[in-house]
Amino acid sequence: MTDTPLPSLRTARRVVIKIGSALIVDPALAAPRQPWLDSVAQDIAALRQQGTEVVVVSSGAVALARHHLGLTRPVLRLEEKQAAASVGQIRLAQAWTDALSQRSLTAAQLLLTPDDTEHRTRYLNARASLNTLLALGCVPIINENDAIATTEIRFGDNDRLAARVAEMINADQLVLLSDIDGLYTADPRNNPDACHLPVVTALTESIEAMGGAPPPGYSSGGMRTKLMAARIATQAGCAMAIALGKGLHPLAHLRDGGKCTWFLPTADARSARKNWIAGSLTPAGHAVIDDGAVRALVMGSSLLPAGVTAIAGDFDRGDLIAVLDRNGQKIACGLAAYAADDARRIAGHQSDEIESLLGWQGEDELIHRDDLVLLARTEAATT
Repeated sequence: MTDTPLPSLRTARRVVIKIGSALIVDPALAAPRQPWLDSVAQDIAALRQQGTEVVVVSSGAVALARHHLGLTRPVLRLEEKQAAASVGQIRLAQAWTDALSQRSLTAAQLLLTPDDTEHRTRYLNARASLNTLLALGCVPIINENDAIATTEIRFGDNDRLAARVAEMINADQLVLLSDIDGLYTADPRNNPDACHLPVVTALTESIEAMGGAPPPGYSSGGMRTKLMAARIATQAGCAMAIALGKGLHPLAHLRDGGKCTWFLPTADARSARKNWIAGSLTPAGHAVIDDGAVRALVMGSSLLPAGVTAIAGDFDRGDLIAVLDRNGQKIACGLAAYAADDARRIAGHQSDEIESLLGWQGEDELIHRDDLVLLARTEAATT
């Protein structure tokens, strides 16, 4: 147990909620569990009312279409699963649209493949889309793009997809709604002596050994994939909860202190990604900035075009570039939000001039602070 206060949905700034097929689809009817879905939509509306931004990672597309298409075998061939996903995704999106619209919320659909979270340019594009949708007050509904994903590259479960999304958008909480109310020392369905763990402070080998095989049925996840998701999320500074999702209003139950397991963020959260940015890549170019921009970076700000005096190199959006002060000293490095030619056009200009300069509205920052690493000597040199 830890003395650190546990996370709470009551204080969440941005939360990702993962819902599996077994929760959202009635297997007897091969249709959405509408009363349950409506209750979740009501819970989401309550979170939105308290100021929490919500992203949903929802399974269910294949399960909603397989019976309609006569694909009733337990294991489908890849092309059959892709066909079912193509049909079912429309039904899943419509179910979410109907449920959320009754609460005056706008659903938005986004389909992702693993490559979208690993390829830097696609990562930035997906992150920008999600941030824009959230800023516009939408509730993004995300699913893996099973219609085009292959067995070699697909996530295989939406637990890890949800963790990658939480990492991508800097969510502070990730909730995995499940058929169990958290992590136990053993499977409580088979072992009456299994003990519930209300909080996990570190993913040790003994904790990871508690993961078992995926359960039967529609779900492709299981406790093992949830622990994999916990590692991704907590290393990105995001707390994660495994909570029971079967009953009505599962999010309200969790918000009110319902039984679950919270996985706490690691103390050095985000350091691995920052270290990767700082030392694992060769810069494709550099930006020279003025003294005011140097001071802004030290204070934790993003690099805005207005503070840039020169751009060098031939780089694409998402490439690593170095940041130099006016004396040519390298003070930071980060991932460019613009390709080199576009960066040259907007250098020295205010962010509200970007659209007129480029003909399209891009990011306000040349390098967002989440994609920027200051060198250790920078702060000392400016104090």
